[in-house]
Amino acid sequence: MAANTGDRRGEVREFLTSRRARLSPQQAGLAAFGDNRRVPGLRREEVAALAGVSIAYYTRLERGNLVGVSESVLNAIAGALHLDDAERDHLSDLARAANVTASTRSRAGTARTRVPAGIQQVLDAITDAPADVRNGRRDILASNRLARALYSEIHAETIRPPNVARFTFLNPRARDFFVDWHTAANDIVASLRIEAGRHPYDKPLSDLVGELSTRSDEFRTRWASHNVRHHTAGTKKMHHPIVGEIELAYQVLVLPGDVGMNLNVYTAEPDSPAQEALRFLASWADGHLPSGGNTLPLEVDQADEGSRTAKP
Repeated sequence: MAANTGDRRGEVREFLTSRRARLSPQQAGLAAFGDNRRVPGLRREEVAALAGVSIAYYTRLERGNLVGVSESVLNAIAGALHLDDAERDHLSDLARAANVTASTRSRAGTARTRVPAGIQQVLDAITDAPADVRNGRRDILASNRLARALYSEIHAETIRPPNVARFTFLNPRARDFFVDWHTAANDIVASLRIEAGRHPYDKPLSDLVGELSTRSDEFRTRWASHNVRHHTAGTKKMHHPIVGEIELAYQVLVLPGDVGMNLNVYTAEPDSPAQEALRFLASWADGHLPSGGNTLPLEVDQADEGSRTAKP
């Protein structure tokens, strides 16, 4: 298991091997002869044939060497392995990381910890829906009052900034808070896998994965599966200590600019019990939460070609 997100070859090897193992010859449209197959799923030579590359070349790729691989070959491999959109993007991220030179590795990307100036005002202007900003490590960097009330269990964590993954796997209260804890756990690991593919040299991310792998068997098992998934919309059902069970729809919006952050907004159906619960939660927050946000402004690094980067 490549727990270290910087283990690029290991990440590639385990991802491709796991995708090959889950695909049967029948699913791939191949005839299966006999039942004496010594490997689960497809053989390497079968993937190579389906992708239209030599066995030696595919073997090189599966051993973790994606240096110089073309987009057309990546697409052929993705098609042969029946990868979905998230898995295709992940494979492209792994290939992109493989071609990062030593001189640019330090600039290959790290999840930000400071949000752009003015974002807190935007969040505070959203008064009827919980909204917050998170980076790829799932640190909660800024929230409006209703989001702080909704996720009060996570904001009570002593490590700052509060981190959804750490709460999910290391805080026993998470299993009560998330009504479907197993789905929440699968989703958070799948999203961290995507982030690890995008930013394999992000040391805080590697440290987080190492901590969770060491302290949680549930995380370690899920991390080893190499599943990836996009989470841009859906529903979440939570059991809140103040309002009880509440189900909300969510939308994840990418903030403009190269800041690597997402805006998460949670909404309830009009005139629904969930909307009534949010109103009650807002009233509770007015009497129990301090005013002001929990955000730090993003500073501009003038040396970074004019792009916005975070200063710790």
